[in-house]
Parts: sequence; structure tokens; C-alpha cells
Amino acid sequence: MRAATRPVVATPADAETGDAARSGSVAFGPLADSLGFHLRLAQIAAFEEFFAAFAEDGLQPGGFSVLITIRENPGVRQGILANALRIKRSHMAKIVQGFGEAGLIERRVPPDDRRAVELTLTEAGHRLVAAKMPKFLQHERASAAALTKDERHTLFALLRKLNGL
Repeated sequence: MRAATRPVVATPADAETGDAARSGSVAFGPLADSLGFHLRLAQIAAFEEFFAAFAEDGLQPGGFSVLITIRENPGVRQGILANALRIKRSHMAKIVQGFGEAGLIERRVPPDDRRAVELTLTEAGHRLVAAKMPKFLQHERASAAALTKDERHTLFALLRKLNGL
């Protein structure tokens, strides 16, 4: 699926001669060496593949990452979760409200801080994550299929470093 959505990249020579436009390829100029640009293209491709894999489930990448992270951190405070996943607090509130209404998470106000909300998965939330995890792991393997095991390891190490993890 990813091959169909990849742009055709022109060489600098094609861009100079105008052959890029005629061949259907695109010259990216300084974007060709832009980390943010390449991360964005990779994210879009990964999200397209996620949506295709989970279309009938109604799951979105951000929402599923919230459920997985709550599973891994029962009782995590909503603000801490939003910061860790770099989700705006207002958007996190909507996600949490939707999952609460769907019976997938429980919200609890801790006695030591009445402004905070602690989140845990319900049994239904645990069942959903467990049921979708094989498909998610298959999607993850497929998303990096063009990379060797060593390349994947290197990419993740570099991304963790960039993200301060």
C-alpha cells in the first residue's frame, strides 16, 4: 500500500532541466534534507496504513496509543498521559470522555488532588486492547518491512534519541 502513495522524487538534474515536471516526479529542493519533512511523510504513510488496517474497528492511531499507554500505566493521571503522548489537553479530554462513555476506561479523582483524574482500563478496555493487539503488531511489522532488522533497530534508537526517550 505504501508504494502507491510514495511521491516520485526528481534528481537535482531533472529539476534543473524541467524534466521533473514532465516525468511526474517532484523536486523537493531543501526539503530533501529536512528531517521534519521526512518524518511527516513517514507519519502520513504509517497513519494511512493504520486507518486501512483498523477501518472496520473505528480506531485511530492516537486513541489506540492512549488505550495501550493506560494499559501499561494503570492509574496514570490524564495530564501526565497527555504530556507523554504530546496530545493537547483539550483533545485528550475528548478522547477520555469518548472512551469513558464507551465503557473502555474508568476515571477517578484522587483524594490528594481534586483537580487530577486517574485513568484505568475497564475489563471491556482490556478485552479491546487484547483483541486488537495482534492486528496492531502485524501492522507495525508491515510498516517497517522495507527495513532490515538492523536498520529498524537503528531507526528506533535514533527516534528515541530525538524524542528524548
